[in-house]
Amino acid sequence: MERMMQERSKLKRVLSRSDVMALSFGTMIGWGWLVLPGEWIARAGFIGALFALLIGGGMCILVGLTYAELTTALPITGGELTFTYRGLGYFFSWTAGWAISFAYIGVAAWEGIAISTAIDSIFDVPQIGYLWTVVGYPVYFSWALMGMIGAIVLTILNIIGVKPSAIFQLMGTIGLVATGIVFLSGSAAFGDGAYVGKLFTSTAGMGAVLLVVPSMFVGFDVIPQSAEEMKMPLKDIAKVLIFSIVLAGSWYILMTIGIAFAIPPEQRIEASIPLADAATFSYLSPTFGKIMVVGGVCGILTSWNGFFVGASRILFAMGRARMLPAFFAKIHPRYQTPYVSLGFVGGICLIVPLLGRNALVWFINTAALGTVVSYLLVAVSFIVLRSKEPDLSRPFRVKHWKVVGIGAIGASLFLLSLFTPINVNLVPWSYEWGLILLWTFIGIGLALYTKLNSKRTTRSERELLLFGEEYAREEYMQ
Repeated sequence: MERMMQERSKLKRVLSRSDVMALSFGTMIGWGWLVLPGEWIARAGFIGALFALLIGGGMCILVGLTYAELTTALPITGGELTFTYRGLGYFFSWTAGWAISFAYIGVAAWEGIAISTAIDSIFDVPQIGYLWTVVGYPVYFSWALMGMIGAIVLTILNIIGVKPSAIFQLMGTIGLVATGIVFLSGSAAFGDGAYVGKLFTSTAGMGAVLLVVPSMFVGFDVIPQSAEEMKMPLKDIAKVLIFSIVLAGSWYILMTIGIAFAIPPEQRIEASIPLADAATFSYLSPTFGKIMVVGGVCGILTSWNGFFVGASRILFAMGRARMLPAFFAKIHPRYQTPYVSLGFVGGICLIVPLLGRNALVWFINTAALGTVVSYLLVAVSFIVLRSKEPDLSRPFRVKHWKVVGIGAIGASLFLLSLFTPINVNLVPWSYEWGLILLWTFIGIGLALYTKLNSKRTTRSERELLLFGEEYAREEYMQ
């Protein structure tokens, strides 16, 4: 046991309540709030879009309640990985960990494409250094370079320390909220109810909006990934997690209402960045459109930074538990950060902008799928652990846990059904399934490499590596 504890890498506790709130909310609000609300209204109608967001948000709150209880019971880096290992065992734990890492890295990767798009809309970047054409979109090095630089900067920032990363996150979140207030003020002052358009289109339209809801709310689950680095009462961590979901849902609903009243339907549909165009229309000044894009850049950076944290921590936890090669668990001797895992995430983010703008939707869709798979496994683990370990300390306990647990499982299964090939929404998928298969093969390859090149790890040893002395079960403490 002593040898296992000496081998177990540890992270530094530095994150305050405000850091955690900014981490969660800022991670959930990326670039999508600036470009998707207009599309949601076009697909589902004004009321249809709002109902889809309310339904999706309600589902995420049910799942979030299971996360909140499990995070206070097992406040260990790894989140989904540790919850499902404790409840369902190694296979499902590895599946949940690899699936959520796919979701985090997928969103982090498309933020590089998004920031290139955003900066291009502000400064009209010249097209220099033609590289290739990807699915009809010509990729220029000058365009891709902006996303690549962003990936390098965020990798270095996160290696230097989680506290500098948290300060950066807080500043970006403040900028994001400030621009959102500017937009809503313009919509309230100069908007017109005649601009709303259709109130409802079809259930298929609502389904299309629900399809992307998981990728809009993914981010609250970064909180359990960083639980070892937080210096706040466990019960407060749960409260911040739930509040951040409510706050993000309110944000998306307000932005959808705002754009519905701010600009006529035909202009919403034609706009490349709908909220920016709506601000320009409301204030009769292109300056306000550019202000909105700056807010979008803030959202990109906070989301990107948050997923750097989440992805690197899940890979770190899998490496520490010997589910992936041990080098993923290496800690920087000076900064106490998982620098190898951060470098791995940064390397992927460095490459993705070279795929061009059309790749953005691939990563949105695949990130949503990875998220829902993890949600389902965590919800099942929540119910299993209430039965298997009723005496496990739970500083935050969910009332009516059976109802919440079954509701979270049902919500996850419903969202998962939207991703089946028979669903009309996903018939056009091709590149997305290619990415899913690629990530699956990479994971299997790394798992096999770990098994062949590492000494055998017993169940008791892995339990101690995953949970440490404080949270390992008594039978493994012998």
